[in-house]
Amino acid sequence: MKKTMKLLLISILAISMFLVGCSSQSSKTTSNSASKSSSTPKKDTLVYGRGGDSTSLDPITSTEGETFKVTKNIFETLVNYGDQDTTLHPGLAEKWDVSADSLTYTFHLRQGVKFQDGTDFNADAVVFNFDRWMNGDDKQFPYYTMFGGYKKDEGHVIKEVKALDQNTVQFVLKRPQAPFLKNLAMSAFGISSPTAVKKYGDKYRENPVGTGPFKFVEWKQNDRITLVKNPDYWQKGLPKLNKVIFRVIPENTARLNALANGEIDVMDGLNNSDEATVKANDKLQVIKRPSMNVGYLGFTVTRKPFDNKLVREALNYAVDKKSIIDAFYGGQAIAAKNPMPPSIEGYDDAIEAYPYDLDKAKQLLAQAGYPNGFSMDLWAMPVARPYMPEGMKVAEVIQASFAKIGVKAKIQTVDWATYLQKAAKGDFDAYMLGWTGDNGDADNFIYTLLDKDSIGANNYSQYSNIQLHDILIKAQTETDQAKRNDLYKQAQVIIHDDAPWVPLVHSTPLLAASKDVLNYLPHPTGSDLLSNVEFK
Repeated sequence: MKKTMKLLLISILAISMFLVGCSSQSSKTTSNSASKSSSTPKKDTLVYGRGGDSTSLDPITSTEGETFKVTKNIFETLVNYGDQDTTLHPGLAEKWDVSADSLTYTFHLRQGVKFQDGTDFNADAVVFNFDRWMNGDDKQFPYYTMFGGYKKDEGHVIKEVKALDQNTVQFVLKRPQAPFLKNLAMSAFGISSPTAVKKYGDKYRENPVGTGPFKFVEWKQNDRITLVKNPDYWQKGLPKLNKVIFRVIPENTARLNALANGEIDVMDGLNNSDEATVKANDKLQVIKRPSMNVGYLGFTVTRKPFDNKLVREALNYAVDKKSIIDAFYGGQAIAAKNPMPPSIEGYDDAIEAYPYDLDKAKQLLAQAGYPNGFSMDLWAMPVARPYMPEGMKVAEVIQASFAKIGVKAKIQTVDWATYLQKAAKGDFDAYMLGWTGDNGDADNFIYTLLDKDSIGANNYSQYSNIQLHDILIKAQTETDQAKRNDLYKQAQVIIHDDAPWVPLVHSTPLLAASKDVLNYLPHPTGSDLLSNVEFK
């Protein structure tokens, strides 16, 4: 009987355990079903497709936009631009005072900010960065020429940078510089961790450390750069993304295919001819970048026959800008006649553009001693840029036009980093390039691209004109904007007459993104801050 009762109890216990197990399994299944039926977690990784790789991740060592696309999100500057313009706002400096004579700028720094390696951000860090830059040269820190050269140069505008205390830094200038604050806000002047600069030395270009919303993780050359959220970022609640991956996909069409297939979330360099395709896809969106650029064909004026102004003028007459714009820009560009766009204050609209006139071009070539033309190399950009989405095709149109006046142009190209290096050295006869403005000031176009001080940096044409230089330095020093505008108009007349370039276009660059990307605000400088970007 006891044995029977014992067996009965064991049976009841087993059945109970079985039922509990079924109930538990049933509950788990119900839970899984509910999970599957609910919406999937919000994406937190943005994959950005672009045409070329960065040349450095230390922003002061580069002048090209692919670098700044990335470093804008790692580093911060003392002064910031507006979300989609170049108005001035607090950055790492909460506020600043300017003396009546415009020679002393005192910056009151944001407290409690740390670099991504744990180093404190303070006035000593600011002094360290500027000491590093001003004691360099144009091969190391090309953008520092925005301050009139380097410490060893007569034109250097900064007399000293000193820490008044840990939270206050003061700049004393030798002469007023009207765009001084706008220059400080440029991506190139992102403040680096002194600890990291000392630790990595020459390898700092590959190991960047700033105070920005994202931290550097990995750089696979010509493939991808990966950033992750800075958990100690001083702006609470930002960034909204956990990771950003910048992928290199050289061809615009291939990038668009990657976007349509969900391999990337945002792409730059959308061909104008593909705009309608994107708009017809309910999973995608077109995004327009505010225009502040120029695309141009430059001549190295120290090389024959481009040292002859008549030759340069002839080639200006031989470029059909309208055909180029109609074929490759889909109405999203205007023909350029000056080295800066109409949106920049001081633009001279009274200048008459060189018309497309092959007879005039032939006449000028004959006067220059080239009645039968000549042979030259025409270097075409290997990557798509906002001002030049299809560089090789534009080069082919120019090549065909030049052939009509007896100029045989052989199209050449090379990888992007080498292209920029060779152009800076003056190795090209003629080259295609462009510029997206950094600060919304005329100085950043004319002085940066065509002044003698910028030879070896951004003046790839090696163009030097003393009269122009004097005007540009005077315009930098003048604080009355109306007087500055007059000076820049004088400068544009000189440049138009000397013709070191063929200004081609001012474009409205197009980007595309998946429909679920929110708060992406493209900046006219081409450097986009991604801290507020998120997915639906």
